[in-house]
Amino acid sequence: MTLRLYDTRVQALREFLPLDENNVTMYVCGPTVQSGPHVGHLRAALSFDLLRRWLEHRYGRVTYVRNVTDIDDKVLQNATADEPWWALAYRMEREFTAAYDAIDILPPTYEPRATASIPQMQDFIQRLIDRGHAYAADGDVYFDVSSWPSYGALTRQDIDAMVSDETDLRGKRDAHDFALWKGTKPDEPADASWPSPWGAGRPGWHIECSAMSLRYVGAEFDIHGGGLDLRFPHHENELAQSEAAGDPFARYWVHNGLVTAGGQKMSKSIGNVTLVRDVLSQRSARVVRYALAAAHYRSSLDLTESSWAEAASALERIRTFLVRAERVVAVADRPATLPEAFSHAMDDDLSVPQALAVLHETVRSGNSALDGGDEVTAEIAYHQVKAMTTILAIDPLESGDVDDKAASALDALVRAMIEQRAEARENKDWATADRIRDLFADIGVVLEDTRDGTVWSIDG
Repeated sequence: MTLRLYDTRVQALREFLPLDENNVTMYVCGPTVQSGPHVGHLRAALSFDLLRRWLEHRYGRVTYVRNVTDIDDKVLQNATADEPWWALAYRMEREFTAAYDAIDILPPTYEPRATASIPQMQDFIQRLIDRGHAYAADGDVYFDVSSWPSYGALTRQDIDAMVSDETDLRGKRDAHDFALWKGTKPDEPADASWPSPWGAGRPGWHIECSAMSLRYVGAEFDIHGGGLDLRFPHHENELAQSEAAGDPFARYWVHNGLVTAGGQKMSKSIGNVTLVRDVLSQRSARVVRYALAAAHYRSSLDLTESSWAEAASALERIRTFLVRAERVVAVADRPATLPEAFSHAMDDDLSVPQALAVLHETVRSGNSALDGGDEVTAEIAYHQVKAMTTILAIDPLESGDVDDKAASALDALVRAMIEQRAEARENKDWATADRIRDLFADIGVVLEDTRDGTVWSIDG
């Protein structure tokens, strides 16, 4: 089966055929760093981390670019006298990086900041002016939407039905035109401004991605990614200005679904956000990664307490099998062996829920093989589970966060008590053996006496 991805521009599944099979190119819109990350940001980054990992498995090399918007209206609004905009942006950027690292999201190949590509943006704007698709007005520069008949191609909207996200109409010929360059305003910091042929100012939001994708992955690249909420106006405007400048731009458009809270989009403006720092302070990073990956990347994800509990339980089942299998099977490093059904699921528009179903079925069959003394089948299952959890980066034995260290300590304590119980039974000290058994039951630890010894797991 070939890899198929849902292209939001054509609104259909398409076979993925990269420009260069030896180097897949991806550009994903990263955060605007005006405040700290919430779980919606984390889910978006994880969606493309999973896609990137699968593309690396299939093709080997992926050039992955994720930008940082470090100059923007919101960044300027959130700055204070004690923390200027550039200091705020850097502090928030570090928070995002720490959140990505915590759940094992791979760092991008390049992570350019908007402020580091101002000359490239100005060159791009001049190309649009020269081609008759942009105009200067009172220190600003706007894209002339009426000059580009294909405007609306990404979201399939009629221009009359579109609502601009820009309320400042200074110098605009049409309300639908959008800013490429914003002239300096009296109430903005002097250091949030750069000289330009049209006057001092700063770039508009949309121009940065067209200029930076051109700089880092070329005029035409394979995949443009981002959250579903970026389709309009951000990605619509990117597409229009890049094609108007003469660039083929992105061949596939991939968008992840949003995280909701009580059915509403998680948004800082609404005030219903769940901050990443709060989530990670309450549960294992592996649990967070699993819970955010468990739904299909294009679907909405409504997170509840049961989401985290189900993820923790699923990871515990995987961990228990791996620990149990390692006692009886050969676990030396081997080439990754993925079940065919797992690969089919991942090739089918990155269907992680179906891939997880294959993973858990393999765990069940591996446990059955261990119960029946079939070490050959158990060994195959073990290596398949390791391969699948490696691809998804959810191997519960390889994580290194605080929760995993606590689990290792707990495992050592439980094993010591299991040995004490075994010794008590051997000495026919039934009272002590029963007391240890009852203690395990009280704290939710399930013991299983197998032909290879006693193994334990968390109930539920």
